[in-house]
Amino acid sequence: VQLQASGGGLVQAGGSLRLSCAASGGTLSRKALGWFRQALGTEREFVGAIVWNGVTEYFADAVKGRFTISRDNAEGTAYLQMNSLKPEDTAVYYCAASDMFPGSQVPETSPIAYDYWGQGTLVTVSS
Repeated sequence: VQLQASGGGLVQAGGSLRLSCAASGGTLSRKALGWFRQALGTEREFVGAIVWNGVTEYFADAVKGRFTISRDNAEGTAYLQMNSLKPEDTAVYYCAASDMFPGSQVPETSPIAYDYWGQGTLVTVSS
């Protein structure tokens, strides 16, 4: 499965963006999905995750209440809706998928739990 993240760009603080993650060469069904980000000079960090059937989500404290994840397994697409953006949200955002734990209802927060990665899309939030 190849993942393609898109939707990044420049936005003012307080604004919103929706990132998309499209799958090709395979399906997102039965796969857990996660979003990570990496700011310049920092390590990749967990943003949010959603289990394969969309029942359970989990978010990092830094984005909780501002970001949501949704998925359309039939379309093979996932989304990261980002609201009330802050300058500290500036980073390259990556989507990831995992079939390491089939049927799991536990959102995975570690990058090592994901075996498919998109190329990243840059989000820049100006103050």
